Amino acid sequence: MKKTIPMAWLAATTLTFAAGSALAFEPHGKVDCIAPSDPGGGWDFTCRSVGRLLEQQDIVPASVQTTNMAGAGGGVAFAHTISKRSTDDQLIVAASTATTTRLAQKQFPGMSADMVKWVAALGADYGIIAVGKDSPYNSLNDLIAALKKDPRSVSFAGGSATGGWDHLKVLQTAEAAGVDKIKRIKYLSFNNGGEAITQILGGHITAFTGDISESVGFIESGDLKVLAVLSDERLPEPLDNIPTAREQGVDTVGANWRGFYMPGKVSDDSYQWWVKTMDQLYATDAWKSVMKQNGLMPFHLSGQEFSDYVHQQIKDISTLSKEIGLTK
Repeated sequence: MKKTIPMAWLAATTLTFAAGSALAFEPHGKVDCIAPSDPGGGWDFTCRSVGRLLEQQDIVPASVQTTNMAGAGGGVAFAHTISKRSTDDQLIVAASTATTTRLAQKQFPGMSADMVKWVAALGADYGIIAVGKDSPYNSLNDLIAALKKDPRSVSFAGGSATGGWDHLKVLQTAEAAGVDKIKRIKYLSFNNGGEAITQILGGHITAFTGDISESVGFIESGDLKVLAVLSDERLPEPLDNIPTAREQGVDTVGANWRGFYMPGKVSDDSYQWWVKTMDQLYATDAWKSVMKQNGLMPFHLSGQEFSDYVHQQIKDISTLSKEIGLTK
């Protein structure tokens, strides 16, 4: 279990380090955060929101620059990190369950989770199934009924690659609802959730599969109609009006953690500095406010505990992917 953070940290409004810290490392100059996608979507949100707080709380000496590096569902950024910047201790890379899904399915050829260092998870983002505001579907069961009649009749758009986390959420949901031939369900992959939502709003694709954080703005504007959130229970206000899949009789949960990895050959001092920094950031009221505004639920692991979790999740997703028939 995660050790308790001292109350002094919980009351802090700024992040500071005790004098005489045993860690020799401190960042110098600009920090780079790679979002493995185009602007918009969960990875971009993770980099920009955390980077903004690191600057506001005077944790870093200069700016945190978000670099968007789309391609191969995060594979381009992963390869860049291990081949071009393997010792860069000023670099953090946004990651999520989508990252571990691709590693589990060996979608990053020649690369593995052991080639980077896993820093921390700073919240969990629950999946949703949504449609455009003018869609004839008004509940998850309406959509499920159409899939049962013809699995090809409903198309889904998501920000992960085919077989990735957004795709898996649809297959898990359909399987839990008793849909036959789930591999026939149409799924179209886009570089990020924002791009996928645009396709829904344009009427080109039936439904969106993604995460709540990348959808909040579209939900608030009324452009997206959320049929179900894939959480254990309803989300807190102002998202508490969204029904869960479970309360509609479909027993499925899809939690997507949000966090970071960094290059695998950085020093232990620099790695521990980033672990400690993320622990302290997570404890601030400022981050709790960001989480609430964007639909993130409490979820925090860091350091070795987070690394162990990532490796176990990769094993679990690999097993699931084989069971569904996505991989051999």
